[in-house]
Amino acid sequence: MVTQEYTYAYAAVSVVDGEMDSLILPRVNADCMQIFIDEVALRHPGERIIMVMDGAGWHQGITPPANLRLVRLPPYSPELNPVEHVWDEIREKFFLNRVFESLDALEDHLASALSQMEHDHARIRSIAAWHWIINAVMN
Repeated sequence: MVTQEYTYAYAAVSVVDGEMDSLILPRVNADCMQIFIDEVALRHPGERIIMVMDGAGWHQGITPPANLRLVRLPPYSPELNPVEHVWDEIREKFFLNRVFESLDALEDHLASALSQMEHDHARIRSIAAWHWIINAVMN
């Protein structure tokens, strides 16, 4: 008997300085997305945050905190979201051809991978700081 279990990673990246914030949550839904954006806002209380989101169903019905503004991408264009390319990097560098004995083992590995990425600002910036985004943000 094959059993499938899931866990979900949420992340936001700063294209300006390469900072990344992440959380591992048990579901992918609007309630967990709200927990995530509230946490990002709490981690950066003195900053104004612009968070880009695609049109996923769990991105709907979110109430942004006072220091966070949501910008929605056009439909069917998740590749324009820089964090999607961070997921590609995490899958390739940390999960390629890996099998885990349990969901706990996978979550431990995921937490380690996310922590490494969070501490590697240069790497995040190299993945997410596209020229056209930097120009838009800085002008």
